[in-house]
Amino acid sequence: MSDEDEPRIIKKYPNRRLYDTVESQYITLQQIRDLVLAEVPFIVIDQKSEEDITRSILLQIILEQESETNPLFSNDNLERFIRYYNTGAHKGFSDFIGQGLNFFQQQQSEFRKAMEGMTSHNPVSFWTDMTQKNIDAWRQMMGLGPDKDDQKKN
Repeated sequence: MSDEDEPRIIKKYPNRRLYDTVESQYITLQQIRDLVLAEVPFIVIDQKSEEDITRSILLQIILEQESETNPLFSNDNLERFIRYYNTGAHKGFSDFIGQGLNFFQQQQSEFRKAMEGMTSHNPVSFWTDMTQKNIDAWRQMMGLGPDKDDQKKN
């Protein structure tokens, strides 16, 4: 395993400061957010206890972003999240959210690729194809087979 494969170590000191061991400097939550956006693997270690506290730092970043003027989650969604912590469906809910995020990310990637090559495509067929791909991906994610009308066409 090369150094590039190793996650970057960020240490959190008792004074609440975060120290990037690769850059040898203190960093902010915004800079950790930038690492996430750049898809740089990292872990945050509490310097005193040596515990991995990456999750709590990521939640802190989300909290800050949700406190801004354009939050991602509505109050209703946040209340639902809290309720699912107290149900037997906790694991199922977590899996569903993960699948939904993967689906959304895949669709965004396909959309970006399609938009890059759109100048050579018919716009109507582009949107028709994109819609059909979305339907197919959603059916696959939900464990459903292909649409019966699609089978008749083939």
